[in-house]
Amino acid sequence: MGLIVQKFGGSSVATTERIQNVARIITETYKKGNNVVAVLSAQGDTTDDLIEKAKEINPKASRREMDMLLSTGEQISCSLCAMAIEALGFPVVSLTGWQAGVQTNSSYSNARIKKVRTERIQSELDRNHSIVIVTGFQGINKFDDITTLGRGGSDTSAVALAASLKADLCQIYTDVDGVYTADPRHVEGARKLDEITFDEMLELASLGAQVLHNRSVEMAKKYRVNLEVLSSFSGKPGTKVKEVVKTMEKTQISGVAKDKNVARLALVNVEDKPGIAYQVFSLLGQKNINVDIILQSMGRGESQDISFTVKRDDADQAMELLQEHKAALGFERVDVNKEVVKVSIVGAGMLDNAGVAAKMFGALYDADINIHMISTSEIKVSVLLDEADANQAVQAIHNKFFEE
Repeated sequence: MGLIVQKFGGSSVATTERIQNVARIITETYKKGNNVVAVLSAQGDTTDDLIEKAKEINPKASRREMDMLLSTGEQISCSLCAMAIEALGFPVVSLTGWQAGVQTNSSYSNARIKKVRTERIQSELDRNHSIVIVTGFQGINKFDDITTLGRGGSDTSAVALAASLKADLCQIYTDVDGVYTADPRHVEGARKLDEITFDEMLELASLGAQVLHNRSVEMAKKYRVNLEVLSSFSGKPGTKVKEVVKTMEKTQISGVAKDKNVARLALVNVEDKPGIAYQVFSLLGQKNINVDIILQSMGRGESQDISFTVKRDDADQAMELLQEHKAALGFERVDVNKEVVKVSIVGAGMLDNAGVAAKMFGALYDADINIHMISTSEIKVSVLLDEADANQAVQAIHNKFFEE
């Protein structure tokens, strides 16, 4: 008998029929002699609908009250799924995040899990032999307030439970049947990967691939959780995410990702003197504004330009913050461009294959697409492009690497 944690996303539980399908998947796993803990997201667009309802009442509602509201979405899907499992004749109990022992810090709307007290879940598994359904995306802080983990938080909930319970396997069920070399809904010829390394998956998740949340991959790597991504609709084998894969040295890259949540800021005519970059980026860091690609021009006379990217959602705040400190930082103006996109290639094979970046740039040249900024690491290359070129760029790069 093994212990399997299964997570089902919002699309997997969006309708009555899909909830019943999830109940069948869970009970089939249980009938094979496994203990099962299932983590569910809110149904379909429930979270977005709740956010809109809140805006109708109070557009500036506190994050604490928003967490109180948004946590109800997962409670609905979990209780309905438990009812469906009851109807199939199996023992089951649904638990909220706090009942399941998920303890977080107090960063409302973007909380981090501090620990999971597994006594209640373990009791249900051992003494009552129940299937346990747990609300994803939420926990409780030291004030006994409900907190939520941010977008994609149910993935993190599932991996945290799998790590704490020392589960044999954590399965992430979604609407695609694994991890692909690119988004199969938009890229012709995208291929499903049988396996991928934690490092590659973490990069892809951080760079816009929406199959897994990056925090969940980071946690799975840290606690050595056996992870698999598969479809709740097809019944086909999925993609295994692991430390080492058999095909690591056979391919140059594992995937192409696109991230639209990007904006470029440029400080024009900044004073060319020591400490300016430190002042700019420490100022942004104090407001938890993450900076990604940075490009500093060569000094010309007594000035230079500093360009960098932030999340598009943070662009206005970043611009206002810099304008407030314009005199101290000594720049002429700040330009903001929200009509850009980041396209990236990821692959452990880059370490042993020369010319991978050149091949990517060649694909963009052949497609007559201009590059604004470039960022590299050991296993990724990212470029900043005009948003209008995004889809063509991803297709061209994918063709270059995978058709050959």
